Amino acid sequence: MQHKNIEVPFKPARVILQDFTGVPAVVDFAAMRDAVKLLGGDPEKINPICPVDLVIDHSIQVDFNRRPDSLQKNQDLEFERNKERFEFLKWGSQAFQNMRIIPPGSGIVHQVNLEYLAKVVFDQNGYYYPDSVVGTDSHTTMINGLGVLGWGVGGIEAEAVMLGQPISMVLPEVIGYKLIGNPKPLVTSTDIVLTVTKHLRQVGVVGKFVEFFGPGVTHLSIADRATIANMCPEYGATAAFFPVDEVSIGYLVQTGRDEENVKHIRKYLQAAGMFRDFSNSSQDPIFTQIIELDLQTVVPCCSGPKRPQDKVAVSDMKTDFEACLGAKQGFKGFQIAPELHSSHMKFVYNDKEFELSHGSVVIAAITSCTNTSNPSVMLGAGLLAKKAVEAGLTVKPYIKTSLSPGSGVVTYYLRESGVMPFLAQLGFDVVGYGCMTCIGNSGPLPEPVVEAITQGDLVAVGVLSGNRNFEGRVHPNTRANYLASPPLVIAYAIAGTVRIDFEKEPLGVNAQGKKIFLKDIWPMREEIQAVERQHVIPGMFKEVYQKIETVNKSWNELEVSSDKLYAWNPKSTYIKSPPFFENLTLELQPHKSIVDAYVLLNLGDSVTTDHISPAGNIARNSPAARYLTSRGLTPRDFNSYGSRRGNDAVMARGTFANIRLLNKFLNKQAPQTIHLPSEEILDVFDASERYQQEGQPLIVLAGKEYGSGSSRDWAAKGPFLLGIKAVIAESYERIHRSNLVGMGVIPLQYLPGQDAESLGLTGRERYTIILPGVLVPGMNVQVKLDTGKTFQVIMRFDTDVELTYFQNGGILNYMIRKMAS
Repeated sequence: MQHKNIEVPFKPARVILQDFTGVPAVVDFAAMRDAVKLLGGDPEKINPICPVDLVIDHSIQVDFNRRPDSLQKNQDLEFERNKERFEFLKWGSQAFQNMRIIPPGSGIVHQVNLEYLAKVVFDQNGYYYPDSVVGTDSHTTMINGLGVLGWGVGGIEAEAVMLGQPISMVLPEVIGYKLIGNPKPLVTSTDIVLTVTKHLRQVGVVGKFVEFFGPGVTHLSIADRATIANMCPEYGATAAFFPVDEVSIGYLVQTGRDEENVKHIRKYLQAAGMFRDFSNSSQDPIFTQIIELDLQTVVPCCSGPKRPQDKVAVSDMKTDFEACLGAKQGFKGFQIAPELHSSHMKFVYNDKEFELSHGSVVIAAITSCTNTSNPSVMLGAGLLAKKAVEAGLTVKPYIKTSLSPGSGVVTYYLRESGVMPFLAQLGFDVVGYGCMTCIGNSGPLPEPVVEAITQGDLVAVGVLSGNRNFEGRVHPNTRANYLASPPLVIAYAIAGTVRIDFEKEPLGVNAQGKKIFLKDIWPMREEIQAVERQHVIPGMFKEVYQKIETVNKSWNELEVSSDKLYAWNPKSTYIKSPPFFENLTLELQPHKSIVDAYVLLNLGDSVTTDHISPAGNIARNSPAARYLTSRGLTPRDFNSYGSRRGNDAVMARGTFANIRLLNKFLNKQAPQTIHLPSEEILDVFDASERYQQEGQPLIVLAGKEYGSGSSRDWAAKGPFLLGIKAVIAESYERIHRSNLVGMGVIPLQYLPGQDAESLGLTGRERYTIILPGVLVPGMNVQVKLDTGKTFQVIMRFDTDVELTYFQNGGILNYMIRKMAS
């Protein structure tokens, strides 16, 4: 069955959102109510019909660190910057049914889902069924570690699910990933997941389900499994599933779930044949393909400097980074001339002189749901910090260190175990609860550091316990970014550079002149487990989560309208009624061929949604900055692109605004392109605006893995607003292809073995894409160039339902017509 092209509808039990994707979802719902009313329908039909949880976790950034009041000051700033967005979300929670808001300061959506929201089995008046979920963040897969099937979808698709529309999908292949052996004592769950990520990227699992099985699974805690499942988007699969076993049941008890409910969960899953004993091979399912990993072979590692799948053993970090320095510009290269590899810049910070060189660490962040949900690596970091302080080691004061846990439970057990003061002494104070450095909310670096990096053209480094390290994501001034376990984040912060061989070189020298090596302070697995057993207890989870919806005083004090239709404020620069439904009629318009389109951008491989629609700070010389300035704002009030996702005018201008975007037209990294009729180099938005004024349709050419990374619906909405009618790529990341479909942008794919280069495409041609009257899923269509050349491409509408969405001009137009008729 897995090899047959069978279309299946899937209705998940619930939906989760985070605020960067939640705000545009609520904006769309509010605008859809207006549109349904205009078409003569009942606007209150626009209501979620399944439970929706929205966790506000993406708004806080690291403005303050290395001080006891960092947490409070960052939270105060978060509320000051985002009050209007928070008021809008609170209005949405009251205006729409079945929508619950988890207020800011509570934690990261996926960790809150794991520790609190997930049911595993639903009990609806004595009727039991498995928990399942889709979320508007690609790392929704983290919940697979607890045996709950779930994955990330685009915000557009999630909105349709909330309105009762099933997800249409082709029955996926299921890859069995067999784990054997036991991890070595020095290996962390982060090392395992980075190894799995590289392995599965090489195998190729895009669009497939991965299920973990085998006796090695029994050696992994739920937190370990959740770490592996969390990075599912980085290895490209749709889901990364660990079935429920005794360890899962133990985790439900440990996290304070109701014990009577837990008994029912076990009983139901056993009766349904869904309860697994990983040591019993007779229970192993039949898979499309089986891949094996011996956990004994995993070694301590990092990933980088630009992609999560580029694993580097810690023992090779120094030589690998130095090879990257001189290599050609690319995923593993910075193209620094050999004579400049030893460049260094002196600077003064806090009245003391320091020196930076290539490989110097300037950001060290224990961050992200991937790792902060795992007590073993968090306590491991705490114990390493304790031993480091006791050995007399310190972290240089200019390094931006931070600790942003995924829930209040983490702070609780770090404090109770006695390691928090040592973390703080090394600069790792708690700076906030949310998705911070990993999403790009790293805040500013000290000005002298920025000047030294810029003047010396240095490849400075960020080290973070996150899941993504794409170019331009973490911070504009860290060209190299490495993913690492929390203990390794601290180790590299102490060392101050990634150009170190920990086996041969000391971390530092203490006041007594003694050399301290990493092996001297690295905690053993048994030591960490003993502390975890003593200090990670059910009472902590119950205490934190029983007050999670009411603990934020500022949130509680927000007053909002009780109206069911939103009163749009034309002066707002955060919340704006989007233009997606303007001129919408009840009658369908026939589709047309795309005639004589210009190429707006000619892109290469692995263009991520961070390249297409960045979430971080708004550059002062960007089209979005010019727009906000024209509305009377100063740079201090720009906030981030992520926080502005409720305003299409900002987000359209932020599309392809990543400073690390590499456009083949320019042969350099810049958020610019060539307006082909005039040969002028313009910002991408300005070029698209000129094309649209001239009435010219646009397309994008791209390579492999187009749209990899975050499930960012604005990476499809933005191109739609730029006038892009189609994308021709070698391959797509699943969620982004779905998002393009959802906005009525046609995803086209080169035939196997073909690409822009083999077809001799320069991007300067004009493209006519011929759409026949009758469309079928996966059909080939003809592309005709003004040069006379023609070639075939695959139209990546994979199901009949996706074709229906396209013929409606997108999924939301389809839902409005359905609700209004």
